[in-house]
Amino acid sequence: MLVENISIAIVGGGPGGLTLARLLQQKGAHVKVYERDFDKDVRMQGATLDLHFESGLKAIEATGLTDAFKERYRPGAEKGRLLDKHTHILYDEHDKEGAKDFGHELFRPEIDRSDLRALLLNSLQPDTLVWDSHVLSLSRQGAQWKLVFKNGTTATADLVIGADGASSKLRPLVTDAAPFYAGNTILQGNVADAEMKIPGMFQLLKGGKIYAHSDGKYFHVSQKGDGSIDFYISGIMDENWAKNAVVDFSDQSQIMTWVREAFAGWDSLWYTLFEKAGLPILVRPQYCMPFDQTWAAQPNITLLGDAAHIMPPSGEGVNLAMLDALELSECLTNDAYENIRMAIAAYEEPMRIRAAAEARDSLDMVAWMHAEGAQEKMMYFFSQTH
Repeated sequence: MLVENISIAIVGGGPGGLTLARLLQQKGAHVKVYERDFDKDVRMQGATLDLHFESGLKAIEATGLTDAFKERYRPGAEKGRLLDKHTHILYDEHDKEGAKDFGHELFRPEIDRSDLRALLLNSLQPDTLVWDSHVLSLSRQGAQWKLVFKNGTTATADLVIGADGASSKLRPLVTDAAPFYAGNTILQGNVADAEMKIPGMFQLLKGGKIYAHSDGKYFHVSQKGDGSIDFYISGIMDENWAKNAVVDFSDQSQIMTWVREAFAGWDSLWYTLFEKAGLPILVRPQYCMPFDQTWAAQPNITLLGDAAHIMPPSGEGVNLAMLDALELSECLTNDAYENIRMAIAAYEEPMRIRAAAEARDSLDMVAWMHAEGAQEKMMYFFSQTH
């Protein structure tokens, strides 16, 4: 086996990196995962994730964790409601028969990010994940790589995989391509103990999701298993909008002044999300890698997930990362390849092609979700999936 008796460093402990670690350890590889977070609880995980039959769920099955996944996923959390800005329900998936289940290609079960991370973490060998390992630099040291971390420690590895997300430190070592601004900026917040703090929105959500498109904005709300509600709002804005805005999104008074102006004419129930959210509200300009990016495979470094193909959220992000992990693990443990460079090349080419297609779809989605008629298009989408 190509990766037998070599040390492998995965930089980034998200779903993609952890899936890859699990798959490689199943084949007997020696793996360490270096994660910048201080521990598993230091940072609140984001919104729930829906895993797809041909990607995320396929990877879970390969890890042997399907039964454990079924114990942790949240039945019914995939169901959504389409609302107008006055909170009138235009379409309700809760009224439809829930005939889809595991094994159905359109079934997309939801799981909290924290639960997916815990599921994968618990499947790894002890001490696989090294917390508080924020990579400052990576340099060649003979045939190996030397990793230098912010905490003053170092490590070496024969093979390095960058699973370190949108702002990847490893990306420039693999490709000269740089992400471009996708045109939209997302504001993201979370309301803890939502049933008590915002009962109206909590009841309207019904344990699932809410979507609203109006006035060039897209509003997405989702229930989490811990009783909190995640929400994000996307709008077409200048790339430097956040820097130039007169709003301090850590100041409640300024936030509410902005909300009442930006969402004038919207039902006040939407405002309660901002009123009760933990601060600061996150401001996240969205970026995308060029569709035509390419590079020559290297002998001992590659990328997966957002590190390789960042794009605006489209529902495919975590699924692409987990599929990357599955396909990379299969290439690295396939004796048909003469060396690791050939295995990496075999992984990277279809990964780039797949990512480019998804990125185009993602930018198309950005365009229509903020355009006139978005609400009607979403209605049509719902009607075609039931």
